[in-house]
Amino acid sequence: MLEDLTTAASPASWPAAYPQGYAVVDVETTGLARDDRIISAAVYRLDARGEVEDHWYTMVNPERDPGPVWIHGLTSDVLEGAPLFQDIAEDFASRLADRVLVAHNAVFDWSMIAREYARTEREAPVRQRLCTIALSKELGLPLPNHKLESLAAHFGVVQQRAHHALDDARVLAEAFRPSLRAAARDGIRLPLLECRPLTEWASGPRIGRQSSGGYPSGSWRPSRKRPACPYPNPGRYEEGKPLKQGMRVAFSGDTSVDRELLEDRAVEAGLHVATSLSRLTSLLVTNDPDSSTSKVVKAKQFGTPVIDEAAFGQLLRDVEPASGT
Repeated sequence: MLEDLTTAASPASWPAAYPQGYAVVDVETTGLARDDRIISAAVYRLDARGEVEDHWYTMVNPERDPGPVWIHGLTSDVLEGAPLFQDIAEDFASRLADRVLVAHNAVFDWSMIAREYARTEREAPVRQRLCTIALSKELGLPLPNHKLESLAAHFGVVQQRAHHALDDARVLAEAFRPSLRAAARDGIRLPLLECRPLTEWASGPRIGRQSSGGYPSGSWRPSRKRPACPYPNPGRYEEGKPLKQGMRVAFSGDTSVDRELLEDRAVEAGLHVATSLSRLTSLLVTNDPDSSTSKVVKAKQFGTPVIDEAAFGQLLRDVEPASGT
């Protein structure tokens, strides 16, 4: 039973537009790239006002190296007897159906879940997601950064096993409830984003068919159009300072994290993802600053700041709010 960690009373009139139920999710994975796999998943189901209904946890055999064991603690030996994703897909779906998916950096959890379902030639029954990072920004919480541990500490929630899917989901559920009530009390519109299923390229192999390398060789793309950035461009990025909402960010070349995932993270942080580079571009992200791509060449011509993917990932953790927000 979760404790009531908010001193704010439940609002007498709950916003009618708020969802009727939530699935607070955490997944641990073999890595961050497009072909990485889920190795454990947990779901806390909450009702319309954030009260816990039940919870569920499973390990998943990724049929490959488990990745950073020093982070999640799940070794090949531990995962060997775990079910495959296709074996838990139906049970997992029943936990998500007709609910808003809630996660910390929700675009990552959603992307991993959607790809796993795409591999089984199914669709995850999720239509909307809510990122608790975005919600904490809407609430103006005085957090030193946007890590789960900081959000937990703000609400007095004790983490017992960081990077264990079940405990991370529990911690997030405990922090989400007072956040939800505070949003309802203040009449804040929840930062809900649409979740559209990933689709295969017509020229690629059927989803779920494996290439000779053991993994699907086709690519999936979320079939959606990005909303316009609501913040004005504050200008160029300055080394040593944080990114600021509204900055125009362009990407060039290969990235270790899937490009679309990086772009989604940037959008959810309040940045403007630019498809081309101009004098108005605030920053170019590339792992190959000496390449001859048009964006790199233009960045040199315009004096646009250039950083690599790792540095960009660090900066995304603490994006400064736009002026006047």
